Amino acid sequence: MVTTPAAGSADTAQYDLALTVQRLFAALRRLSPPGISLSAAATLATLEREGPQRLTELAVREGVTQPAMTQIVTRLERDALAARTADPADRRVVLVEITAGGRDLLRHRRDVRAERVAALLAQLDPADRAAIEAALPALGRLADHATTA
Repeated sequence: MVTTPAAGSADTAQYDLALTVQRLFAALRRLSPPGISLSAAATLATLEREGPQRLTELAVREGVTQPAMTQIVTRLERDALAARTADPADRRVVLVEITAGGRDLLRHRRDVRAERVAALLAQLDPADRAAIEAALPALGRLADHATTA
């Protein structure tokens, strides 16, 4: 059974935010061009942002099992979007890193998604667009906290 907080309760804003973020996430997934899975795209984005990672670290960061991450990395490697390399500090350790092809794919996905978001924003009135723009710094900080939690 799904319950919602009582109207006007302190939890209403947090509940509404969680539902809205969930709806936005689903919409953004639909706005992304096809080609690779969301897990693979998220893994590439982590590699781009964080640099080369051990497979076990990637699995923890992305919230998947090590066997699942092994499959993701194998597909990314097959498609020349990521590569396994030896850790220069410990040659026994294998690191996964993004390739130029992986960076290009992420850039393309972001460009397509940004164009599609811009088309949606154009349908809103100027006050709503301004409110969204004003909220971006706070939402960015919220996202930063979510990735370190």
